Amino acid sequence: MKIVVIGGTGLIGTQLCNNLRQRGHDVLAGSPSTGINALTGEGLDAALAGAEVVVDVANSPSFEDTAVLEFFETSGRNLFAAEKAAGVKHHVALSVVGTERMLDSGYFRAKMAQEKLIKDSGIPYSILRATQFFEFIGAIAQSGEQGNSTRLPAADLQPIASADVAAALAKIAEQPPTNQTQEVAGPDRLPIASFVQTYLQHNDDPREVISDAEATYFGAPIDDRSLTPGANPIIGAIHFDAWLKGN
Repeated sequence: MKIVVIGGTGLIGTQLCNNLRQRGHDVLAGSPSTGINALTGEGLDAALAGAEVVVDVANSPSFEDTAVLEFFETSGRNLFAAEKAAGVKHHVALSVVGTERMLDSGYFRAKMAQEKLIKDSGIPYSILRATQFFEFIGAIAQSGEQGNSTRLPAADLQPIASADVAAALAKIAEQPPTNQTQEVAGPDRLPIASFVQTYLQHNDDPREVISDAEATYFGAPIDDRSLTPGANPIIGAIHFDAWLKGN
């Protein structure tokens, strides 16, 4: 079947498109670089013609509160208008574990707004919420940097390889819409500082990791539940140590 992946040239989108093509689907990678821009609407109607499924893995180029909210709301409205015109039967979207628990963060408020648009669109949907990607651990280390150390929250994290997220999305895209939200997480749950310490050691980075219960996660306070999944998530196959060895 024809599947359009919005954000199809990014970290998740590239892997997802490859997975779906290997499964025999007609896949179109949609991004501004391929002439398909959900934010402006450019190329959407032509791209979605004949599509049965749209998978939205696009992310805002700016994480500033107003900009990120505008990105998800505007691109969402444009997508749903084009999907209705094309008769798309299934809208699959990638969201973030903990969205409703992290509303002190402008990014998470924007993801919550995106999820509401999806549910109100009238188009059958499936939402997959993922935990943080292994590929983002370096940015977490940088976020808490203070001289020769990095000060990070004491809370738990259960991050996942982007490859496992792409694999889960490919399966969901092939199945009928659930009109529900699922979660996907990695196999290892540890304090944030443990993941960052392992990452820094692997990269011969001498910075000291300090675990601080008062430290925030990109400006938002968190606890052990904030960024970890609830009951019965999909669990990825790739452990963090194995991922590090391959990267």
